[in-house]
Parts: sequence; C-alpha cells; structure tokens
Amino acid sequence: MTAPKEQFFCTKGGVSMKKVIMLSIVLLTSLLAVSPAFAQTTTTGGVSQIESFIQSVIQVMIALAGAVSVGFFVWGGFGYITSSGDPEKLDKSKKTVMYSGIGLAIVLGAFVLSSIVTQLATAAFGTGH
Repeated sequence: MTAPKEQFFCTKGGVSMKKVIMLSIVLLTSLLAVSPAFAQTTTTGGVSQIESFIQSVIQVMIALAGAVSVGFFVWGGFGYITSSGDPEKLDKSKKTVMYSGIGLAIVLGAFVLSSIVTQLATAAFGTGH
C-alpha cells in the first residue's frame, strides 16, 4: 500500500511556503548587493563631508534594519513550516511574516526617501566644493 501523495510545501490562502522562501531568498540576496565604499576625497570641509557622513550612517542603518527584517521573515517562515498544524504557532508565525514584510517595506521606503532627499539637497545646495 502506498502513502497518499502529499505536498512538500503547505499552502494557505493561495500562497505556498515555497513562494515565501523564494521571496525571502531574493530579498536577502538583494540586501547583500550593496554598493562599495570608496575612500573619501580630500576637501576643505563643508557640505560634502557632512553629506557623505549622513549618507554613510543612513546606508548602514538601512542595511542593518533590512537584515533584521529579513531575519525575522525567515524566522516566521520557519515557524510556519514547523508549526505542525498547531493553530497558535501558525498564527504567531503568520504575524511574524506579515510584520517583517511591513518592516522591510518601511526600510525600503526609507532608503528611497533618503535618496530623494539627498538628490534634492544636492540640487539645492550644491556639492560644497
């Protein structure tokens, strides 16, 4: 007698865990593809040094927040897979995935907003040379 054919990944509401895991891998990979840091050119000071410092701080904070968000996303997906049908664990894992997705969206929005503000400030005040 053969066992019934089971799905490898659970589906709930049309979203399979395979899709969730693949999405988290893609997001994690995109966060690892950061721009290289080059040595700062020597200037007499002014706006360009302050701008470079603020950009560096924002990039580091966004990278850390994105990594934490992706980590919680993976943690929630793992909890979802290993919940073994326990409704309490399943609900907790769903909330973890949902809130980490919201957090990741906020981090990406902050990155876009900081880029826009940097471009506007550069256009308004110049590069400080």
